[in-house]
Amino acid sequence: MSDRTGPIRGIELTPEHPPDRIASLAALAEDEGFDVAFASSHYFNRDPFVTLSRMADATEDIRLGPGVVNPYETHPVKLAAQVATVDEISDGRAVFGVGAGDRSSLANLGVERDRPLRRVLETFDVARDLWAGETVTHDGTFTAEDASLNLEPTEIPVYVGAQGPHMLRMSAKHADGVLINASHPRDLEWSAGQIAQGLEERPDEGGEFEALAFASVSVAAEEGAAREAARPPVAFIVGGAAEPVLERHDIDREAATAVADALERGDLTAAFGHVTPAMIDAFCIAGTTETVADRFEAALEHVDGIVVGSPLGPDLEDAVERASEALDRVDV
Repeated sequence: MSDRTGPIRGIELTPEHPPDRIASLAALAEDEGFDVAFASSHYFNRDPFVTLSRMADATEDIRLGPGVVNPYETHPVKLAAQVATVDEISDGRAVFGVGAGDRSSLANLGVERDRPLRRVLETFDVARDLWAGETVTHDGTFTAEDASLNLEPTEIPVYVGAQGPHMLRMSAKHADGVLINASHPRDLEWSAGQIAQGLEERPDEGGEFEALAFASVSVAAEEGAAREAARPPVAFIVGGAAEPVLERHDIDREAATAVADALERGDLTAAFGHVTPAMIDAFCIAGTTETVADRFEAALEHVDGIVVGSPLGPDLEDAVERASEALDRVDV
């Protein structure tokens, strides 16, 4: 992390563009004072670890990691090796963002998301042992026999992607940090309550814990352009949102169903068209630099920092700079 005081600054870079473009954005984020850059992981985009290797070459100080990968598409021992490789090529800058993954995306691959809480916990428990240079035999939600890594021992911070109460509490008890899948203060306040319960059971040797809002953000010079760019990610958030989350924001159930049904049909245009202004307000920090700064300030009442997440904005380079400026306005 940098010596700058204030909230932790993270950014999510989505490899829907070639790795060299993402590496350039990572370098820009570093110049703009971000502390950590996550490469998101979706089977239909470029590989996050290949992308992270380019990001490592293009940067010097910013921390780097997948954000987030799931331990279903890839065996957890392999994930540990991949993250350790990022740590090696970046001279010790890796972080491990891990979560249960999107159920519908995994279903597209014929993968069942079985026992997600245990799977995520076991994944980073085993990874920590492997990174410490141990030989591991494990029999739980996955199996490994006499597994070890041919890399130098290292310590890598673990951040768990979480939204539900059990994953939030587990992360607070066992991980180094949490990436809360939320943008709105109402959701972040509720999440902070779950995290507080987990911290009560955190062992003394657990060390410091960081709670970060992994927030969908869209920032631009014009409010309308920023909000329009927010439609695609908001549609996917609404399509996968649990009923209590929709109720928390008084989202019209019929409108939410229309979004989800269109996504299931693969009609993205219709899905994005069904996104309402209330959905954007609930699930994205969208607007001008001034508007986003105000929303960041409200969010930071409940978390230690913000990961500026997809879509960033209609112009990615401009959005990175504007997001940094917005965070400057709320630094303390």
